[in-house]
Amino acid sequence: MDLALNFKTLLNPLTILVLLTSYAVIHLFRVYWRLRDIPGPFWARFTNLQRVLWVQTKQAHKIHQSLHEEHGDVVVFGPNMVSLSNPAWIPGVYPARMGVPKSEFYRTLAPNTQKGALPAVFSSRDEEVHRKLRSPIAALYSMGNTLTLEGFINSTIEVMTEQIDKRFVESQETFDLANWLQYFAFDVMGTLTFSKRYGFLERGVDVNGMLNTIWGFMRGAAPFTQIPWLDEVWNKSSFVTMFRGPSGFSILGIVGKFVTERQEAQKAGKIAEEGRDKDMLSSFMEIQAGNAHPPWSVTAWTFSNVIAGSDSTAVVMRTVWYNLLLHPTTLHRLRDELLSADKANGFTKPYPSWKDVCELPYLDACILEGLRVHPPFCLPFERIVPKGGMMIGERFFAEGTVVGMNPYVVNRHKGTFGEDAEVWNPDRWMVPKELRTKREAAMLFGSGRRVCLGRHIAMLELKKIVPALLLQYDFELRDPKRFTVENFWFFRQYGMDVTVKKRVEQQ
Repeated sequence: MDLALNFKTLLNPLTILVLLTSYAVIHLFRVYWRLRDIPGPFWARFTNLQRVLWVQTKQAHKIHQSLHEEHGDVVVFGPNMVSLSNPAWIPGVYPARMGVPKSEFYRTLAPNTQKGALPAVFSSRDEEVHRKLRSPIAALYSMGNTLTLEGFINSTIEVMTEQIDKRFVESQETFDLANWLQYFAFDVMGTLTFSKRYGFLERGVDVNGMLNTIWGFMRGAAPFTQIPWLDEVWNKSSFVTMFRGPSGFSILGIVGKFVTERQEAQKAGKIAEEGRDKDMLSSFMEIQAGNAHPPWSVTAWTFSNVIAGSDSTAVVMRTVWYNLLLHPTTLHRLRDELLSADKANGFTKPYPSWKDVCELPYLDACILEGLRVHPPFCLPFERIVPKGGMMIGERFFAEGTVVGMNPYVVNRHKGTFGEDAEVWNPDRWMVPKELRTKREAAMLFGSGRRVCLGRHIAMLELKKIVPALLLQYDFELRDPKRFTVENFWFFRQYGMDVTVKKRVEQQ
């Protein structure tokens, strides 16, 4: 009787409420206590929902910047997430050694299939899987091998200039240069990877909605990067995928189509007949066959090329061109440098070669400044503090704590880049070698073991397209206020409306 009474007392709704409330209070107190001495927004100490809302504004990078301006170099962004902004800490957070793994942020960005998430070089969290994916193809992205691809880029520049001449020079029609630079970046990577363009430049549109598909995937995935467990439930559970298909499947379909076509052509013995120069897909297939990697490796490598290799370069191209047009003094100075170098050494025609321009100091300065002002990825690169904890600066972080640095914020660190770090100023790179080297090391564009694999390709594209267009055309920016930047981890930039005239020297 007494036992039954006690049991009923335990099931009393008020008792249950008290127990649940007590548990919640204790849990919240423990969450708060762990990072209690680190400044930051109040609600960020208890929930990641605030981080989600920041991303939903499309301007999370600016919010993060303002929080660091208010609170300093170390700021709480979530119950177990701390954002850091001092570039001096980059080697500690992103070391060359293994042992500081990526957080579950990246799980959200892996495209899901019926068989689960597809590993990719940039999103893989397992360090051994990442090593197995990256090591076999790393040599393909060396500067030496990258330069063998210069002819592919020249052919794409030729198509772009033909289209600009045909569509816009004579008509003086206003067009969005931001879109055309993205078309160029994607068609270059299509040419490098598949020996054929997607057709963006020839048609002047988003062919088959490919760009919109990629942007839609990023726009949907980015908020979930801030609360990854919900992504598993909402997007990637087997129950959900039964009704709406796996997330990222449409992008994989685009990649899979090209891979399948090449595999079928190879089986039919048509590759040699096509007279195709060796592209990156051919190299991926040779590496996969020669090293007994699983068949999905080719798709994973190609997927990384299509997504990370195109959009990221397009962001920097648009940033450089927008700022050159917005600050004509820097544009004229760069053009003068190019004309002087051409007069002294004779550029390759019709487009300067890499050897012609690779060591021009002001061209370097403008491209570095573009990369600094708007790096391609602008949410924190999250890492997990390993077992035993780690010192970052003068502060100790317990194991399991998630730490990260937002490239947009790091690249505006005034102690490193100067008091004018918020503005476009290529002259910050025209400084003594020691200071310039320090600033280059302080820019966050992937670092340590996860340094950007395609950085040499990006630099080759940038140092080819900027001089090519600058020497052939005069662009006029119609309304700078129309230029819009949206951030869903990847940047989307549009509204760079221009008119264009052919330069007299090139006629």
